[in-house]
Amino acid sequence: MPFPAFPRRVKIGDAAAFAGTTPRAVRHYHAIGLLPEPERGSDDRRRYGYDDMIRLLWIRRMADAGIPLDDIHAAFRGATGIEESLARLEESLASKAAAIEAQRAAVKRLREVGSPLGLLSPVVTGRLRDLPPGSLRSADLDTLLVTERVFGPLGAAVQANRFIVLATHPELRAEEDRLAEAEAALDDTMSPDDPRIEDLVAQRCDHETALENAGERSGVEAALDVLLDQEDEHADEEEGEARTSVLEAIGKMPYDFSPARVRYEERVIELLHPAGPDGYTDERTR
Repeated sequence: MPFPAFPRRVKIGDAAAFAGTTPRAVRHYHAIGLLPEPERGSDDRRRYGYDDMIRLLWIRRMADAGIPLDDIHAAFRGATGIEESLARLEESLASKAAAIEAQRAAVKRLREVGSPLGLLSPVVTGRLRDLPPGSLRSADLDTLLVTERVFGPLGAAVQANRFIVLATHPELRAEEDRLAEAEAALDDTMSPDDPRIEDLVAQRCDHETALENAGERSGVEAALDVLLDQEDEHADEEEGEARTSVLEAIGKMPYDFSPARVRYEERVIELLHPAGPDGYTDERTR
């Protein structure tokens, strides 16, 4: 069987196609000195020989492995330190692989749950995914999203208690809606010293107490205690991170609150979460 005609040299398009790249990339390798530019033919076009192709193939293999072009250049020069570069690359790839796995897990949860709840952390999703359809509102998810960003997954899991109780106690949900409407009315037309603010504060505190009592009676608090015990190994670390995040988030998470609303929120926190000896309030926020 006769061999096909072997070209002694090939044009840049054929060289790029054989190496699995593009003429533009090959020209870039020339520009940075990674691939010596071959002699041009009588038609003033580059012609690539066997040695050129070998070098180009090795460049592509290393580039496909994620090795930066500068390090490929150093490898061809025989420079020292390439091992350190490869170690950094391996660490970077491992980090990217972990990020991809986390993304795959998030997408899987989102498909399984069928709502934005699946985008929250597994510990939060797991506590809320069995609630009746429609009982978890969009605003509830918004609140959990912010809480998870500030306090971390365990903080949001703690807060999930109130949404479990609200979903299973229609009378408490109705009161929650009434209070939310009244809170929204605390606009710029109301003075922070208006006595109606203290009345609403008392109503909110009574409501939060009722929510907590309902959670204890239904076993929600006990389930949370089990969860916290399971996560106790990392609780201290997350608590420290959360405190720092809370302080930073004060000036970064915008809330369009009037002075009257700010005063109201301060009074609710003062009554529900008295400051401890370290100056921090209880992080089980509503």
